[in-house]
Amino acid sequence: MSLLKSVDTNPAFQPRESKALPERLIAGDPAFKTWAQDVAKGDLVHTGVWEATPGATRSIKGETFEFCHILSGVVEITPDAGETVTYRAGDSFVMKPGFTGVWKTIETVRKIYVTVG
Repeated sequence: MSLLKSVDTNPAFQPRESKALPERLIAGDPAFKTWAQDVAKGDLVHTGVWEATPGATRSIKGETFEFCHILSGVVEITPDAGETVTYRAGDSFVMKPGFTGVWKTIETVRKIYVTVG
C-alpha cells in the first residue's frame, strides 16, 4: 500500500449518485455525485471528488472536519448567524466540527474533499 495518494479530479469510474435529504432541502432539486477515492485510519479519513447541481441545502457537519478545494463552479456558504461567503474554482476552505449553515450551489460545483471524523 502506497502512502502517497493522488486525487483524480476527473475520475473514469462511475460515481455514487444521491439527492438531498428531504429534511435538509431548502431550494431547488440538487443532485450529488461522489467519486470516493481513498479511506484511511480505519474509516476515519475519506478523500475524493464531489459534485452538486444548483440548489440549497442545510449543511450540518456534526463531529466531522472537512477540507474542500473547489475545482469548478460557484457556491455560497452561509453559516448560521454568519455572513455569506462565495467560493469559486481555485478556492479552498475548511468546515470545522459543529458547523451548521446553508450550502447554496449557484453553478454546478465540483470539489476535492478530505473529511476527518
